Amino acid sequence: MATEISQELEKFVEQEISLGRFSDRNAVIEHALRLLQRDREEAVAGILAGLADVAAGRTQPLAEAFDDLRNELGIPPE
Repeated sequence: MATEISQELEKFVEQEISLGRFSDRNAVIEHALRLLQRDREEAVAGILAGLADVAAGRTQPLAEAFDDLRNELGIPPE
């Protein structure tokens, strides 16, 4: 499979190889694709868990959820 990437990313790939983090261009690309695949799988799992929570009635009003987030992050109430 032939790939074309921006010069900026090409420079990054070459840097990763020269630093010894990867053996060649294909290893960098394969690693990046595995990370993308993992991120996608985690996102889908999170969505499914959220849907299961809704189906089981584990929800709260939006205003209450925002209040909880503000409290957790130390943001004063509006």
